[in-house]
Amino acid sequence: MTDAISIEGVRKAYGKKAALDGLDLTVARGTVHAVLGPNGAGKTTAVRIAATLLRHDEGEVRVAGYDVRTHADDVRRRIGLLGQHAAVDEELSGLQNLEMFARLHHLGARRSRARAGELLERFGLADTGGKAVKQYSGGMRRRLDLAASLITDPEVLFLDEPTTGLDPRARGEVWSAVRSLVGGGTTVLLTTQYLEEADQLAHRISVIDQGRVIADGTSDELKAKTGGDRIDVVLHQESQLARAAALLPGEATVDADRRLVSAPVADRMAALTRVVRALEEAGIEAEDIALRRPTLDEVFLDLTGPGTEPPDGLGSDRRGTEVKEDA
Repeated sequence: MTDAISIEGVRKAYGKKAALDGLDLTVARGTVHAVLGPNGAGKTTAVRIAATLLRHDEGEVRVAGYDVRTHADDVRRRIGLLGQHAAVDEELSGLQNLEMFARLHHLGARRSRARAGELLERFGLADTGGKAVKQYSGGMRRRLDLAASLITDPEVLFLDEPTTGLDPRARGEVWSAVRSLVGGGTTVLLTTQYLEEADQLAHRISVIDQGRVIADGTSDELKAKTGGDRIDVVLHQESQLARAAALLPGEATVDADRRLVSAPVADRMAALTRVVRALEEAGIEAEDIALRRPTLDEVFLDLTGPGTEPPDGLGSDRRGTEVKEDA
């Protein structure tokens, strides 16, 4: 099989509310597949079903070649799961935590200790393995959590918002660990609040809304659906925004708070030259002019509609905008 995960026509309802409404999703082996969606879209529900933690009402789900309903034990032996909340014991050391998880998987005392040591080394925690987890930084703790999910060396790993609440440095540490896993052949299904995270890690991205996939593709393919390149102009004076917008090609958008005018362009360099010349001739002073591709933020808003607002991003450049998870 080429697909590590296959979800076909899956429905799941809580009372009269449908969490998943005919979800179709496939994840190729040895890849990172990100799932994005607004609050209540069904991301965590889909992960819990694929990880055998929740039964679906209709449809078929296969993980690592096994049906999750009829061969749940076979699926569990081949998967790892990193949930939204830490699963490690803060009073125990990193080594003791991993040994405990290994013993729960019936590896035996000697093999458990050896496996714990291997994972501490693999995730750069060997020097701190003897410390209590409560002394770990956020990034170290999340890497230990990730190590614990790999005790059995799973074929498929589910990461449900693995970096929520981490600072940029700690998030980068987790990203590096995930890339290493995929390089070793592990398949990763990732749900995330951070659009930048999907952009950085995912080979393919699915956007779901109201329990269904509404768009699927690589990051570049999704951005292309939103439109081609754009030119952004930041002005020195807010009062000149309307005049500048009239000079830009196509249908320009205006962000008064940022003194920004933006418009789609077909020919990157020719458009840049024309805009610079037009602004100079009109006596409009620009603080910055840049050509760029559409962001995943814009893709998300375009696909899910104006009523869906991603929460505040991590900076004024709009990279790292969050999408809140469903309950």
